[in-house]
Amino acid sequence: MFRKNTATEPVYAVYNSIVAQSRQPFFYADWGVPDTVTGRFDMISLHMALLFRRLRDEPKQIKAFSQAVFDLFFKDMDRSLREMGAGDLGVPKKIQKMGNIFFGLLAALNEALDRNDAEALAAVISRNIFDGQDSPQVRALVAYVMERDAALATQPAQSIIGGDLRFEAAA
Repeated sequence: MFRKNTATEPVYAVYNSIVAQSRQPFFYADWGVPDTVTGRFDMISLHMALLFRRLRDEPKQIKAFSQAVFDLFFKDMDRSLREMGAGDLGVPKKIQKMGNIFFGLLAALNEALDRNDAEALAAVISRNIFDGQDSPQVRALVAYVMERDAALATQPAQSIIGGDLRFEAAA
């Protein structure tokens, strides 16, 4: 409650880029991601995980930036839950559950992408976003994630912490 607010303009810019990318209609209309509160959370979590993956081996200053983006993410989730009518007593438990889901996704995504294992990544995406179903849409999202991971690897960390995060394919 009395934590220092670490959300700077670049933190907001990066978080807004993640949210905007996560709301792209093709995820929901073309690839079958459930257009629900949970589906939207899953897509934001997926893009957050890609950001954290990109910044994970950077110096301490950049880790502080990652933490600030993470804090803003969960502050936004808290606000959203309250706007949807979740009671004050229930919000912390829901946020904790969301955090556990996010960290599970991040660990599994890192493991699959570190091995460049499309099948393991498909299992992660199927389990976390598509309720265990495998489909061409899962495979499309796997290709997207692998492409975005590679594209993010080419973006300089200094640009990202300056607020310039791009999810389009590398030129």
